[in-house]
Amino acid sequence: MGWSVGEVARFAGISVRTLHHYDAIGLLEPSGRTHAGHRRYEEKDLDRLQRILFHRELGFPLEEIAILVDDPDLDPTERLRRQHHLLTERIEKLRRMAAAVERAMEARRMGINLTPEERFEVFGRDHDWEAYDREAEERWGDTDAWAESRRRSARYTKEDWRRIKDEGDELNARIAELVAAGTAPDSPEGMDLAEEHRQQICRWFYPCDHTMHVNLADMYVADERFTATYERIREGMAGWLRDAIRANAARRGPAAG
Repeated sequence: MGWSVGEVARFAGISVRTLHHYDAIGLLEPSGRTHAGHRRYEEKDLDRLQRILFHRELGFPLEEIAILVDDPDLDPTERLRRQHHLLTERIEKLRRMAAAVERAMEARRMGINLTPEERFEVFGRDHDWEAYDREAEERWGDTDAWAESRRRSARYTKEDWRRIKDEGDELNARIAELVAAGTAPDSPEGMDLAEEHRQQICRWFYPCDHTMHVNLADMYVADERFTATYERIREGMAGWLRDAIRANAARRGPAAG
């Protein structure tokens, strides 16, 4: 007696309308009909439907599927071999797609909407942004400041990042001039530049009070990666900036934290 269109639709996970359409275009014609004209599907029809759905899942259009399932030169073993090959190709394509999505997720997590080329263009090849980001997340990943920094930076364009870098470079150049001139870090000039440094963080990333600023300053000396960044600009700059930041915090008094 075979199976009705409703039964086939149910255990194949497709709609009755889809089966009617496959019948209308000659892709899957039921082997029989009842006296009342209702479609009845046999075992060979289900085998054909399985092959149709397999190729549809792989993204083939119905016109190509009709050619593939009607190929008279394919024996069952060769048909399975072809299906295995197509599945392997599909898996590899999905793997590449998944990897691309993972890279996009990582970029979003880092809050930098830049391509690798743009990152190099803005920050240069010596700036290990990923290492800095991992270090910052380990230290402050569960803080409100981290969440605020990610929220803000996720909106920044390449021009925003270029402006941030230009502002930082300009401030670093003025700090380096004071270091070269032998100006004391606790001088008014030194403390004023330390305050500018703090305000840049507040403006672009997160509210940074003086206590947090001192913690950052300690990291500039304790972490060799950050130390190297400042030492490349001017020898002794990392320690000088730390001392200037500490002096600036002390100048603001206990309430400044």
